Amino acid sequence: MQQPLKLKEKIGYGLGDAAANLVWRGALAYLAVFYTDTFGISAAAAAMLFLVVRLSDGVTDIVMGMIADRTRTRMGKFRPWILGSTPLLGLFMVLCFSTPALSDTGKLVYAYLTYIGLTLAYTLNNVPYSALMGVMTSDDQARTSLSGFRFAGAFLGGLLVMGGLPTLVAVLGQGNDAQGYQYAMYVFATLLTVLMLITVFTTKERVPVAADNSMPLKQELIDLARQLPLILTPLLAISAFFYYRNLQSGLIFIIVMVTAGFFVKRLVSRPEQANSRSQQDIVDLLTNKPWLILLGMGFLTMMFNGIKYGVIAYYFKYYIGDAMLTGYYFIGLLVVSIFGAMATPWLSRRMGRKVLFVTALILSSLLTAALYFLPEGAVAGVFLLGCCAEFFAAIMPTLFFSMLGDSADYNEWKTGRRATGLVYSAGTFVQKTGGGFAGALVLLVLGSYGYDGMQPESITQSLPGMRALMSWIPACFGLAGALLILRYPLNDEIQQEVTATLLKRRSAQSSLSA
Repeated sequence: MQQPLKLKEKIGYGLGDAAANLVWRGALAYLAVFYTDTFGISAAAAAMLFLVVRLSDGVTDIVMGMIADRTRTRMGKFRPWILGSTPLLGLFMVLCFSTPALSDTGKLVYAYLTYIGLTLAYTLNNVPYSALMGVMTSDDQARTSLSGFRFAGAFLGGLLVMGGLPTLVAVLGQGNDAQGYQYAMYVFATLLTVLMLITVFTTKERVPVAADNSMPLKQELIDLARQLPLILTPLLAISAFFYYRNLQSGLIFIIVMVTAGFFVKRLVSRPEQANSRSQQDIVDLLTNKPWLILLGMGFLTMMFNGIKYGVIAYYFKYYIGDAMLTGYYFIGLLVVSIFGAMATPWLSRRMGRKVLFVTALILSSLLTAALYFLPEGAVAGVFLLGCCAEFFAAIMPTLFFSMLGDSADYNEWKTGRRATGLVYSAGTFVQKTGGGFAGALVLLVLGSYGYDGMQPESITQSLPGMRALMSWIPACFGLAGALLILRYPLNDEIQQEVTATLLKRRSAQSSLSA
């Protein structure tokens, strides 16, 4: 029941996130500057695009988690989805960085369609991929080790695209950035396909999960649709307040949150037998304190990392004055990130995951904030502080996805039910939502300083915004995360007790079924 994972399987799983991050980190780091400086979309329009598209993930991620949980094939629950979605992911990766000759309105419509297509394909691929970790092993320490390999792979994929993209654009474009971006994506889409295939055929699903076929999936999705306003309406209110930042949107936000809280309390207080499977899954999550705290952590850490990564291309191109340094800086960050991810299992065994999470958040935030005080032109200082901060920042997602598996264990231990796909789909959703808000915040701050990528004279007045986005603004989100994780209730001793209890239950169930 608690089989150790072989090195080949850990590496194979890690290569899947290397593939995913050819898309995720490439889009996060370069899509904003591609839209404003190459495709010609305004910063405000691009900010709204990021917000709207990320909200669509609120539906698709959760639906995908439910579908994956109910999938039954000889390959397992999750690997078939990874296999089938890979070609779509590569296709939309290329389409997002293509520049057809269209009017301003046509460009915006094309950007919406292709970016939505990319996020849908990513959902089909990455929700099952993330959930796969939860069924490869029952051992929480083995999951932490597997998460280390995963994020080492993620940072390797990011290293390839974020470090290599500026050079590929220059070489393949020959002075034509639009052509360079498109041709570079052909290269990365091919590599993505190869890496995903390795993941599918080197991993195995081991943790048994009892099937619940009490209600057809169609009815489950109908029931879920009735609950979606509880999820989407608050997000819409938050997005409106975030974008418009005025009194009216603030009042709407307060009213919506109070109303949503009333209906959530009503749903949670209903008798269990009155709920369908999908309703009970949502109730289980809403009463799962470790999962709720991790959900907040996923958002805050993604804001912290997403803001930094979203402004780097602007910062080096305009504030430092050397766009080619962008690629070198990304290479430095991601090399350090690989060491941070691989060091996480060792550090967590000695410090405990909760203490390590708090330490990483505080140190990375303070080092990031220190960038604000560097004198203009201190490139060496930027590299030094940025890389030191990134070592600790790399620990955050590694712990986050490992601990999501713990929250799924906690739910099974507490209720006897396990919805691994739904637990991880919410984790990927909140990270993508955080990424969308981070990208939008970068563009909104730059827009508030008058930035227009097609108007060079607007650059000088927006430099203070770039400096703030590189330093103290993301640091605020990191320090908020440190305060939140202090309330996380599962220490390593409690988690070991949960794991041992579940192993006994599963062994007993296996004996009865035999």
